[in-house]
Amino acid sequence: MARARTRFLGSELAGRNILVTRPRAQAAGLARLIEQAGGVAQLFPAIEIEDVPPPPALDRLREFDLAIFVSPTAVAKVMPRQVPRVAAVGAGTRRALEKHGIADVIAPSSGADSEALLAVAEMQEMKGKKVAILRGDGGRALLGETLAARGARVEHVTCYRRLRPQAPARSWRAGELAAVTVSSGQGLANLFEVLDAALLRSTPLFVPHVRIAEQARALQAREVVLAGHADEDMLDALVAYFRGHG
Repeated sequence: MARARTRFLGSELAGRNILVTRPRAQAAGLARLIEQAGGVAQLFPAIEIEDVPPPPALDRLREFDLAIFVSPTAVAKVMPRQVPRVAAVGAGTRRALEKHGIADVIAPSSGADSEALLAVAEMQEMKGKKVAILRGDGGRALLGETLAARGARVEHVTCYRRLRPQAPARSWRAGELAAVTVSSGQGLANLFEVLDAALLRSTPLFVPHVRIAEQARALQAREVVLAGHADEDMLDALVAYFRGHG
């Protein structure tokens, strides 16, 4: 069932400074929604994206039975190329593929992580299938390990490199930020490395997944709000929170 969206009047965030930490190429959508709701989007990418030499596997994608894209960034780095049947870990990555004319994308109906994709019916019987996982360097091993355990022949294809950003020339002081939005566990860890940890602990953190919420609490964040992966989910959570907190 589709989630009902909150109706906005344009002043729900009332000049509040909201830190948007999505990678630079993915931040515009959430920033626009925040400003349409009256907020001020402060942009600070928690992960910097660096190009890598095109891996040889990209030239033989048609040899695979399935190509799995783990992020919109992976789509941007790989397309346009001829690809086999494709899968996406979530709706944002699915939409990125659809913009390139790829239809019938295997993707979870809710959630946007390895667990959600692995639960999809098409991902259960994998014996003998050749699967390419298109991603940044490193990342969680769960997707590849589970597919291999189900009988797939898995190859990880690194399409980009994720780097920790440099500390900003001018950081934010206590009380200047009303909220911080986080999109990934690595991004959260990077924020605590390059920004004032005390500031982050005292500012409400809006996160997309219970796993990242647990990571934030382990970092002693005082207030963690579980939102969702989509820009609209994050905005809904922000508006609901500030409506309840005056």
